[in-house]
Amino acid sequence: MSSRPNSIRNLSWAVVRDGTDRRHVYRRDVDLHLEEGRIVEIAPAGARPTGPGELTIDGTGMLALPGLVNIHSHPSTEPGYRGVREDHGVPEQQMTGLMERLQAFRLGDDGRQGAATLAYCEMLRAGTTTACDVTVPFDGWLETMAQSGMRFYAAPTFASARWGMAAPQTVTWKWDEAGGLAQFERAKKVMEDAEAHNSRRLDAMVFPAQIDTVTPELFAAGRKHADDSGRRFSTHIGQSVVEVREMIRRHNMTPVQWAASQGLLKDDTVLAHCILLDDHPQIGWHTRKDLDLIAEAGASVAHCPQPFARYGLAMDHIGRYRAKGVNIGLGTDCAPHNLIEEMRLAIVAGRLMSEDIRSLDTAGAFEAATFGGAAALGREDIGALGAGMAADIVLVDLNHPLMQPARDPLRSFVFHAADRAVRTVLVDGEVVLKEGSPVHLDPAAAMERVAEAQARMLRDSVKIDYANRPGDQISPLSLPMA
Repeated sequence: MSSRPNSIRNLSWAVVRDGTDRRHVYRRDVDLHLEEGRIVEIAPAGARPTGPGELTIDGTGMLALPGLVNIHSHPSTEPGYRGVREDHGVPEQQMTGLMERLQAFRLGDDGRQGAATLAYCEMLRAGTTTACDVTVPFDGWLETMAQSGMRFYAAPTFASARWGMAAPQTVTWKWDEAGGLAQFERAKKVMEDAEAHNSRRLDAMVFPAQIDTVTPELFAAGRKHADDSGRRFSTHIGQSVVEVREMIRRHNMTPVQWAASQGLLKDDTVLAHCILLDDHPQIGWHTRKDLDLIAEAGASVAHCPQPFARYGLAMDHIGRYRAKGVNIGLGTDCAPHNLIEEMRLAIVAGRLMSEDIRSLDTAGAFEAATFGGAAALGREDIGALGAGMAADIVLVDLNHPLMQPARDPLRSFVFHAADRAVRTVLVDGEVVLKEGSPVHLDPAAAMERVAEAQARMLRDSVKIDYANRPGDQISPLSLPMA
């Protein structure tokens, strides 16, 4: 089969756009007709005869979905933490392990390229066709993205400070303003290179790293650069109690309130995580206005429930944000880079925090993973199946046992089968995942590189950790060795 079919025929089910509305609906027994990377028609099955030389995919027994949109991820590091971070947290830092890991563990560039390859494979197998990759740039980064065949927003980070530690209860900020400016200049060059790439599937996002590690001057420069270049603007914010308390100490206001006061919140802003607002139970600040500030600015939130649930933390709650009119998209942040699992966890965590099953349902989570992500990126051509939309298509096997019975296949996909039932993925009309395997990436070679890099990372932590501990002491094995 050619990598660019002209049609997908005899689909049993399809999730398609309801006219021009931001709403998905089911259709049964349809054909998708494709041309030059676009969907040109969704027609009843067999309505248009197969033309001479037409290349088709047989959709019998398949569910067609729009490609998922992941608006926040860290592919070049997180697979290297597999087996390390799942149970890791610091009680003195309200259970987050973020600061301790980043001051103790450094994955080398060879490992980071392997990690990115593994993460891109995970994304494809879970039906993601567009992703925002947030990382410190390394040689070969853009080429690895392009090789995957996916659509990517390169988000090269820059910061004026790094986190350090003096004790479990003490986080420090090590400032290097000149270094932050140099990183910003490099990031601008990388963003230009991404947009000029001949794959035509790479874009860029301006990404000062964290609300507490970037000076006001560098934030202002990054915001102006986004305005001048027409790029989206994002940063990590509201992701740890340590961060919120430090911003209150510096400015006597929450991170969201400070960002608003600096003019950082606009309708092209994507706030990564943004869980710990002023009225969150773990913050309990005296104001109640953070969510209104986000809504009034028209900013989006990239919700990544998985890493925070591991620390015992959750957004309070996703239904409340959506009810205020805040656009919510989804991201993966940590391995596995599986947006289907994030949809499921977003539903469950929202219901737990709200004590209300209506906080978020399957349709709402799927909207966040498609329409919400597309809106956050300012895209009208992705996140849905409809005439004129990009041919970013996921085919799910309805005959997989976890998809049966196929009464409501989207529910079965999100709550039961997930990536196990994904068979084929197309981006821009090109097949990039075939029979469950990436077409252009080699995960086996990447696995070896990441395993070697992780071993070095754990061994070398004694050189950089504040207490000179080996990695196996910072994150012991889940079971003792006999």
